[in-house]
Amino acid sequence: MEKIALEIIGLSYSQTQTGAYALVLGETLGEKRRLPIIIGGFEAQAIAIELESMTPTRPLTHDLFKSFSEAFDIEIKEVVIYDLREGIFFAKLISEKDGKTIEIETRTSDAIAIAVRFKCPIYTYEFILSSAGIILDETTKDSTEELEQQIEEIEEELNKPAKVSKPKGYDELSMDELNKKLQKAIENENYEEASKIKQEIDNRKSN
Repeated sequence: MEKIALEIIGLSYSQTQTGAYALVLGETLGEKRRLPIIIGGFEAQAIAIELESMTPTRPLTHDLFKSFSEAFDIEIKEVVIYDLREGIFFAKLISEKDGKTIEIETRTSDAIAIAVRFKCPIYTYEFILSSAGIILDETTKDSTEELEQQIEEIEEELNKPAKVSKPKGYDELSMDELNKKLQKAIENENYEEASKIKQEIDNRKSN
C-alpha cells in the first residue's frame, strides 16, 4: 500500500477531560485531511517540549531512547501508523542498523514523541485516513486561534467535546513574568504548565 505523509498540526489540552490531549496530524499533500488521536498527558508533554525546543533538566524516557539508539548506531528511519482497530491506532518504528531494517511495534503516542526527536517522517495509509480523517474548511488557516477552533471541531466529531483556552491568569502577566514562570516550570519539570505558558508567549509574539 502507498504511504501518505503526515505532519503534526497541533496539540490541545482539555479543561473538561482530565489528562486527555488531542494530537492532530495533518496530511502533508492531497486533501489536507486531519487525523486526531487522543493521547495521555505524559506523551503529550514529551511531544510538546520537543516541538517547543525546551530542554528538560533531566532526560525524559523518549530522550533516553534516542541517546540509547544513537549510542548503538540505530537509526529511526520513519514512523508508520499502520492500523486502526476499535478506535485504537497502531504504529511501528522502522529502524535500521548495519544495513538491516527492523520494525518495532509501539504505541502511536510514543512513536510520535520519538519521531519528533529523530526528525523522521510520519506516515499512514489511505484506509486509515478514509476511516478516521476529517476534512475541514479549505479557507481555514493554521494560526493558533484558528487551530484551536479546528481542534474543537475535531473533538466534536469524535464525540469528545473539549474547550481549548489559555490558562486563567497568564494574560495578566507581563512577558518578563511569563518568561520567569516558564523557566521555573521547566526547572520543576512541570512540562504541562511550561507548554501552556509557552503558548501564551507565542500568542503574544504573533499578535
